[in-house]
Amino acid sequence: MQSVSHSHSFLGINEEGQVTVVNTKGNDYGHIVLRGGGGKPNYETKFVAEAEQELAKANLKVNIMVDTSHENSSKKPERQVTVAEDATQQIINGNQSIMGLMIESNIGWGNQKVPANLEDLQYGVSITDACIDWETTEKALTEMSNALRDVLPKRQRG
Repeated sequence: MQSVSHSHSFLGINEEGQVTVVNTKGNDYGHIVLRGGGGKPNYETKFVAEAEQELAKANLKVNIMVDTSHENSSKKPERQVTVAEDATQQIINGNQSIMGLMIESNIGWGNQKVPANLEDLQYGVSITDACIDWETTEKALTEMSNALRDVLPKRQRG
């Protein structure tokens, strides 16, 4: 986050496909992602508070994104809704640092292995991490939006 907040120059590819020097001004919207680890979640209030303290100690913006999947959901897609509800409640309770969620979502539920015959793939079902389906995603985001409608405009963000 320290690095990304400063200007950089690096080799990249331009719109014509040529190698060029890319210049950036730095990104003020850098954030840490809490996705759990070691078989344990880290989305709950105490973990968010620890991340806030570490970011503040390092003089970094206290911007936290909560990953609703991976270790935070024990890789069970249905638990993503619970993680999103917890983050919503933290914001309702006054949290100022949670600025977003990462949600593993697709048209269809779950995931699938890539079959030998690609025509056997199910349309809209992940071939990587297990996802919640679109209906569940829409319901969770609508409920979150409704719950935060009056809260977010009053947040004291820096």
